[in-house]
Amino acid sequence: MNAALIGLLIPFLGTAAGAACVFFLKKDLKKGVQRALTGFAAGVMVAASIWSLIVPAIDQSQGMGRWAFLPAFAGFWAGVLFLLLLDRVIPHLHLGIGQAEGPRSRFTRTVMMVLAVTLHNIPEGMAVGVVYAGLLTGSGGITAGGALALALGIAIQNFPEGAIISMPLYAEGKKKSGSFLLGVLSGAVEPLFGGLTVVIAHMVVPAMPYLLSFAAGAMLYVVVEDLIPDMSAGEHSNIGVVAFAVGFSLMMALDVALG
Repeated sequence: MNAALIGLLIPFLGTAAGAACVFFLKKDLKKGVQRALTGFAAGVMVAASIWSLIVPAIDQSQGMGRWAFLPAFAGFWAGVLFLLLLDRVIPHLHLGIGQAEGPRSRFTRTVMMVLAVTLHNIPEGMAVGVVYAGLLTGSGGITAGGALALALGIAIQNFPEGAIISMPLYAEGKKKSGSFLLGVLSGAVEPLFGGLTVVIAHMVVPAMPYLLSFAAGAMLYVVVEDLIPDMSAGEHSNIGVVAFAVGFSLMMALDVALG
């Protein structure tokens, strides 16, 4: 249980460490750096969705024969639709975009930027939570190394996300302490949703393949809807593509080496 608690906190610490960049860097992140960091995060999330979530979900359903894909298919679409719903009902503002998304609100620009990153972090927390739930219940052959690989991979990609939220806030005039705090708060949903997922998975162990693929669908929604457009915007978009490849290969290596 202690290993699971530590695993749930590792991604949150990655976000906090990234947000702390506001104390050491004097200027806002350059566009090229932002694209590279976003591409890296996207690569990690895609690799994690495949090797740490979808493949184990299918493996756990082998008893269904040729229908072994069905739980992963259903869970994946449930995750996509869940994030689509959140995208519609929560007002938020993506970095570099002047037009807010979701319903109209009186939230400030700062609050809506934090909400945008918070939306990204919900599926990541669920992904780590469901993998550690599989480890605790002994289902699906999930190993301690594999669970740790996912937690570390999410933490690595959370580092740039923390910086991407705190640095622009500081550049817009907020104090360093306030920018750091908002960056940290954007990642607080990860251990929260991770813990809730562990509890649900413990109560309904046969639902594990659905929960694994649900988290994968939610994460891939974030990648395609937000991260890929951000990493490809402007000139020299190949920077984001190369960073995507680096993140993807790193997460793949972590999962195989530690799993």
